[in-house]
Amino acid sequence: MTERLYTNALAADGSRIHIAVADGRIAGIGPDLPAAGAAEIIDLQGWLVLPGFVDGHIHLDKSFVGDRWHPHQPAGSLRERLAIEKQALAGARPIAERAHALVAQAAAFGTVAMRSHVDVDATTGLENLRAVMQVREQWRGVVDIELVAFPQAGVMSCPGTAAVLEAAVREGAEVVGGIDPSTLDGDADGQLDVVFGIAEKHGAKIDIHLHEPGEQGAQQLQRIAARTKAAGLGGRVAVSHAYCLGDVAPGVLDEAAEALARAGVAIMTNAPGNRAFPPVLRLREAGVQVFAGNDNIQDAWWPYGSGDMLQRAMLVGYRSGFYTDESLRVALHMATAAGAQVLGLPDYGLEVGNPATFVALQAPNAAAAVAAVPARRVVVQRGQVRAGGPAGQP
Repeated sequence: MTERLYTNALAADGSRIHIAVADGRIAGIGPDLPAAGAAEIIDLQGWLVLPGFVDGHIHLDKSFVGDRWHPHQPAGSLRERLAIEKQALAGARPIAERAHALVAQAAAFGTVAMRSHVDVDATTGLENLRAVMQVREQWRGVVDIELVAFPQAGVMSCPGTAAVLEAAVREGAEVVGGIDPSTLDGDADGQLDVVFGIAEKHGAKIDIHLHEPGEQGAQQLQRIAARTKAAGLGGRVAVSHAYCLGDVAPGVLDEAAEALARAGVAIMTNAPGNRAFPPVLRLREAGVQVFAGNDNIQDAWWPYGSGDMLQRAMLVGYRSGFYTDESLRVALHMATAAGAQVLGLPDYGLEVGNPATFVALQAPNAAAAVAAVPARRVVVQRGQVRAGGPAGQP
């Protein structure tokens, strides 16, 4: 029996559809579903429906959302930035409170899953991870949260961190992280030995922050791709940022893209405002999975961000020079299905049999939604209206 029928919705291409829900799953989707027999009918009044958003890269332990406003403090180096961050976080509200506030804000915009990098090192231990794990349990069933044990201070340059990374994976982090193996750690092979060793031993995924510039960064990508292929970890390794792909010569870019595609290494970008970043369309043409995330949100690294992945898709499109409907839909794909694939989300998307989880918003089609980022939204979770967006329901 159809529990609920959502009528007068728009599909991504702007065509009229209805969505039937039974047992919290999509029982039917199309233009000609009969209303007879539905226990409840909800008229979406011509609003667009999209799958829930997926934030492929966020830092729940760093954000000041839920705390007072913290004015940004400039820094001259990464180590100085880390010192500023540590001091600012020491005077902030507890991690669990801030992380909960940020997840709530993202969920109201329509985020249904996220990958959160959480600082883990020899000085921090597992304190941050345990706080975010507590928040993950609070949101289980509403927002799926995958955790990355992230060695922000380095691995080889911060003695004892390798053991803490492995302990983090044992405690429930699904992904082992890394960061700038050469420029931060000064020992690329050493760091990658640790990261890939833990992943292979415990069946974890990998997600490495890579800010290294130019051809040096491209060489690092080649190392990561080679190790991924040798370990048979295709589809389980991602590199976040990879700024180098935005500032190398075309030939170097093509070689790196080919290596990443062959190995099954995905690339995450948030289209940062002050840096070159990976050319999305070129990587996709080469067969590389490219997904998006918000990265830092109102923290010691920068003051921007709200947690809205539709806004992030717009920023990716804006900075990439996406003007056609086709390319705008690519930006949306990065904030939805691409991230879902990297996170390994089962039963994701607007298809019969999948959970009836989607976002409804006021736009004529998907491309228009990315371009305009409508504020009014309704979030439907397993067939039931969970939340009107920041400005309420239709």
